[in-house]
Amino acid sequence: MSAGPGPLTEEDLLDALAAGDRSALAGLYDRYGRQAWALARRICADDAHAEDAVQEAFLAVWRGAARFDATRGRVGTWVMTLVHHKAVDLVRREEGVRRRTTTLDEQQPLPAAPGADGAALASVTAAAVRRALAALPEEQRHALSLAYFGGYTQREVASLTDSPLGTVKSRMFAGLARLRTALGPVLAEGDLR
Repeated sequence: MSAGPGPLTEEDLLDALAAGDRSALAGLYDRYGRQAWALARRICADDAHAEDAVQEAFLAVWRGAARFDATRGRVGTWVMTLVHHKAVDLVRREEGVRRRTTTLDEQQPLPAAPGADGAALASVTAAAVRRALAALPEEQRHALSLAYFGGYTQREVASLTDSPLGTVKSRMFAGLARLRTALGPVLAEGDLR
């Protein structure tokens, strides 16, 4: 990376990085590292997780430098967006692990059991939900089951089903829309999100 007549712009650093210049990554980190860590720390609420999110984001910058499209925004905005996404993914991943590893003793106590009328209503509602789920196309039902009953993030569902993340998001969105329509008479609007 040559210094040239003045300081390198963020676009120059990204071009150099796309060409394989490792010092360009250091230049981008010097420019955005502190701001990236502060953003990740606000999202993760943990220093170690924030460091992991920043590391993953800058690794994504390294890998994706050649694909950056300057017509879609500034380099700094792209870097901060990657940091935000990596931090949110890390928080979701940690929450999923925590939920799956929590023992019954650590869980909150269950509320008092409903009366016979509440149990009957819950049974009718549960049966309606099962029927509505069964009526969904297999891909939508599988994605929703993994996410809502398995506790997996959309990214984890994509990995488990060998599907692109966008496809998983579309399946879940369409499946939830069908469930809302099918369960509208049974559930009050807003209960199914």
